[in-house]
Formats: sequence, structure tokens, C-alpha cells
Amino acid sequence: MNELWVLAGFVAAMLFVCMEGFMIWYLLRIRKSHIGLLSCVRYSFIGFFFSGITPSATGGQPVQLYYMKKDKISLADGTAVLMTVAVLYKMILVLMGLGIGVIWRKPLAGYLGNYLYLYWLGMAINIVVIAVLLFVMVSPNVFSRIVLWIEKALIRIRVLKKSEKREESLHKMVADFSETIQFFLNNKGHIIFVAVVTFVQRTMLFLPTYFVYRGMGAAQESTLTILLLQASVYIAVDMLPLPGAQGITELMYRHVFATIFVGNSLLASTLATRGINFYFLLLVSGVIALICYCINRKKCKKASFM
Repeated sequence: MNELWVLAGFVAAMLFVCMEGFMIWYLLRIRKSHIGLLSCVRYSFIGFFFSGITPSATGGQPVQLYYMKKDKISLADGTAVLMTVAVLYKMILVLMGLGIGVIWRKPLAGYLGNYLYLYWLGMAINIVVIAVLLFVMVSPNVFSRIVLWIEKALIRIRVLKKSEKREESLHKMVADFSETIQFFLNNKGHIIFVAVVTFVQRTMLFLPTYFVYRGMGAAQESTLTILLLQASVYIAVDMLPLPGAQGITELMYRHVFATIFVGNSLLASTLATRGINFYFLLLVSGVIALICYCINRKKCKKASFM
């Protein structure tokens, strides 16, 4: 493979994660949270790692929120920012999916074949997730009940002890969260900017497939076709309850791209593409998560000693 095309794939994959960090930093800066861009990029890598090893990518945001709290970012601002990023992330994916499904309907059905049902299932699940997140975000009472229910569940299993002070803090956090969400809704220009950045970020995740295609010396298919096919694979597997959608992603990729990468090049492209846009990022983010864990543990030991 051509080294420059492969390098471009690695750069695009890294930009995908770093751009999420930029969006977190941008939204926190609007809320006057004085946190550095590199720290927010660190949150993004940590989130990618824990999303990659948990079913339906559910583990990333709680760990991101934990490290934000360690950096003195309020739970209200951290929760509101992460939920805003998540909603825009899912919304852009759904809009892209609807566009592909309507405008590119016949080619999509031809390439996906028996996997077409997974595409529409993925779309449906993402729409439900968006609806639930939006409902929670704009309904303070619902969000309050969820937070208090989680606290009671943790007390019941003896992870936490009952505390009136903590309950008051949670009520304050819910009020601050609602105020932050209202602030974002009143500043639609910032949200539109983040939505545009999210679209570019999404594209970064699909580009490595095209770079692998060109790196193998092929140029018959257009850039748009490769990007749309990779997007369709991602939409279909994004919310499946499998850590990192492992297994099904590779199977679907080999089916969808069977006419694009011919012969032995199909297996090679599967390994290269998946290696760049998932396993490479998982390795990098895992190392960063481990370093952050060690630094945090060292700080805790030092604080307890003092």
C-alpha cells in the first residue's frame, strides 16, 4: 500500500477523536469553564476507549464526566455539554442516513442486500435515542427523577450512604443543568456551529476507507460512493449491543465492499480500514486512559498522605 494514503487514514482517524474534544472545549468555554483544549481532547480519547469496550457505546460518557469532575467542572455543565454533543452526534448521523436512504435508495439496496434491514434498524434505534435524550434534556422533572432514582439505587446496593447534603447537591445540579440547557437553546448560533463541526467530524471517520482504497492503487469508484458505503455500514452497526460493534462490522463491511475491493484485496482492506478507524484509536485511547488513571491515582495517594 502507498504509505502516504495510509498516513492520511491515520490522520483522519485521529482528527475524528480530537474534533470531539474541540466541541467539548468550545461548549464549556461558552459556559465560562476555564479548561484547556488538550484536557478536552483527553476526555474525548477516554470516552472513545470506554465506548469501544462497552455494549452500544454506553460507557464513554460516565467516565468522561468523572474526569471532568476531577478537573473542577460542575456536574451540571459537564452533563449538559456531553448530552448536547451526543444529541448532535446522533442527529447528524440520522440526517445523513435519511439522505442516503432517500436519495441513494436503489444503489444502497443493491450494495447492502440482505443487510438492508440492519441499516433501517440502526436508523430507528438512533431516532429513539435522540428522542429520549431530547426529552430528558428539556424536561427538568424527568431528569430530576432519573438522577434521584440512580442515587436511591446506589444506596440500596450499598455503594452510597444516605446523605441529605448529597440530595441537596443533586437538586442544585438538576437546577443548574436545566439552566445550562436553556442557555444553549437561547444561543442557537453556537449549536449550529457545533453541528457543522460534527458533520465534518463524522466524515473523518469514513475517510480512512477511501484512503485505504486509494492506497491499494484503485481509483475506479468515486470518493462519494466509498464514503456513502462506509457511512451505511456505520449507521447499521452503531447502536447494536456489541462492544465496538466487533464482528458484525467486519462481516457487513466485507459484504458491502465485495464489489469495490476485488479478490484478496477485500480481506486486506477490511483489516486496514478497521485497524485504522477502530483498533488503532482504541489502542491510543487505551494508553491515554491508562496514563490518566495512573496520574489520578498518584494524586489521590499524595492527597491522602498529606
